[in-house]
Amino acid sequence: MSDIRTDWTREEIAALFDLPFTELLFQAATAHRAYHKPDEVQLCTLLSIKTGGCPEDCGYCSQSVHADSGVEATKLMDVRAVLQSAAQAKDAGSQRFCMGAAWRNPKDRDMPAIVEIVKGVRDMGMETCMTLGMLTPKQADMLAEAGLDYYNHNIDSSPEYYEKAISTRKMEDRLDTLQNVRDSGINVCSGGIIGMGETREDRVGFVHTLATLEQHPESVPVNALVPVKGTILGDMLHDTPMAKIDDIEFVRTVAVARITMPQSMVRLSAGRESMSEATQALCFMAGANSIFTGDKLLTAPNAGDDSDAALFERLGLKALEGEEPMRAEKTCGALEAAE
Repeated sequence: MSDIRTDWTREEIAALFDLPFTELLFQAATAHRAYHKPDEVQLCTLLSIKTGGCPEDCGYCSQSVHADSGVEATKLMDVRAVLQSAAQAKDAGSQRFCMGAAWRNPKDRDMPAIVEIVKGVRDMGMETCMTLGMLTPKQADMLAEAGLDYYNHNIDSSPEYYEKAISTRKMEDRLDTLQNVRDSGINVCSGGIIGMGETREDRVGFVHTLATLEQHPESVPVNALVPVKGTILGDMLHDTPMAKIDDIEFVRTVAVARITMPQSMVRLSAGRESMSEATQALCFMAGANSIFTGDKLLTAPNAGDDSDAALFERLGLKALEGEEPMRAEKTCGALEAAE
């Protein structure tokens, strides 16, 4: 449709952030209603299938070997154990099952088990999503062949702020993986973390990077930093609490993401357990239409199913009914390579 744009300028996005709050929410709600039912929220479950020991130095992450967070490294979970967790998630009402492994990138020896997991979860009738770090084109194609619906690889922040949070890989590395995922025909899930000490200009740059991709991510998770003691950013925020983002600014970011990427699922992700019901309600008004359920997100706490059910009842929201996800089409470059 004519309102799907990939040519947003930073100035236009900054102007959206500067709108009066009520006007911004009105515009976001209008964009939301053009493509989504306003009373439906997608329920997703996230499972850590390989925890800790990651060689990356992401300043926010408790699973990094550079963090003194107490998170112990584990091996890749047994396939049957993963599928059992997926079945439990489906019974609890989840539509999408997301799986994360604390790797810089998967090794080729890990791929057969990963492929088996993807096929098993899809056979249950659930959407599948994985985040395994950087992918080669061959690995992305293997996941696509297995039927993976979504691949998550967050850009985290603006290109300018990125190097302040991570030094072991570059923004370009992340964008290369997103392109490999897109070329393979897998839907893209990519978002970032708000409240790492970045400025509004960085939040503008974060949205701008995603909104000007050749095709918007099908899912855009917006995380509020969970400051874990022992991580670089967690310790920084413990020492300088004034750096923590305020709730209104977080909602603004959700709203701007919705306006600039109206077809995407905008997921209210990490940090929700510390948000008030009022803040979460404002996020839903601003166009968030996906959440993680359960009591835990990888290693961080989450709001919990009972709390979410009570909130949904108060707000008159309901779970998005399961539908077979649309498969992203391979780009011409990928088709030419295959030929």
